[in-house]
Amino acid sequence: MRVAFVGKGGSGKTTLSALFARHLARSGAPVLALDGDINQHLAEALAPDTEPVTAPPLSAHLGELKDVLRGTNPRIASREAMIKTTPPGRGSRLLRLLGDDEVHARHVVRAGDVPLMATGEFEESDLGVACYHSKLGAVELYLNHLVDGPGEYVVVDMTAGADAFASGLFTRFDLTFLVAEPTRKGVSVYRQYRDHAREFGIRIAVIGNKVTGEDDLLFLKEEVGDDLLTHLVHSPWVRAAEQGRAQADLDALEPHNRHALTVLREAVDGHPRDWPTLHRHAVDFHLRNARAWADRATGLDLAAQVDPDYVPGPTALT
Repeated sequence: MRVAFVGKGGSGKTTLSALFARHLARSGAPVLALDGDINQHLAEALAPDTEPVTAPPLSAHLGELKDVLRGTNPRIASREAMIKTTPPGRGSRLLRLLGDDEVHARHVVRAGDVPLMATGEFEESDLGVACYHSKLGAVELYLNHLVDGPGEYVVVDMTAGADAFASGLFTRFDLTFLVAEPTRKGVSVYRQYRDHAREFGIRIAVIGNKVTGEDDLLFLKEEVGDDLLTHLVHSPWVRAAEQGRAQADLDALEPHNRHALTVLREAVDGHPRDWPTLHRHAVDFHLRNARAWADRATGLDLAAQVDPDYVPGPTALT
């Protein structure tokens, strides 16, 4: 199951991404955390009581990633012909979550108890010539070619605000958690995300964060209605973690906040994967990109990369 955390900058989405990934790992579930934010702080949030680790960035090895994923797919002649939205087809290399393959071997590190992958930082060489979404293309390719099953989890910390809609990556998830503070600014991103998500049938659920009392909770209920799934109260445990003096054990997290993490997992598990819809979104966004820029950039008809006889899901692994 794939889960995205989005929200206004400073809403606490990285903190909640880390808490949820740690909650899953603590239960023994297979989980991968993926840092897809321009501010790469997920490793630190996952293991606040240790020195942060650095995952070899996916974006720095995009060419090699393409070579692996295109496999023997005859519709993709080279890495140059493969763009961020190229969907899998017959002959493509599909990945199992944390499987024994070169992609996971190269890019996964452990941050505390949680396996971690990262998009990579926005570097000085990118200034003025590239946007961060060019790096997120590696994440989109990875998720397009990942066959994860029930009881397996990918938790992605996304870019802040409605900027998450700048690529088709927002359609790669089974459920998107929007983290909202109980303020007008906090819920403004929710309205943008809600309207865009409805257009594509994307499931969203709001997590209220930094709630200090009944007035905060009432405000969120009035602003987001039934989309409010749960909320977390102001957390001295989280503040201590952010100051580098947290206990490693999640048992020390406030009981209400621990319960909220359980509610999140129940919500994720309650939405089984719809493989045909997931693949249809991948194809739709590939064709959009082909028409908008990629056909001109490559000199190819990239619509031909869509394999009409490809059946997505676990059966494609056999």
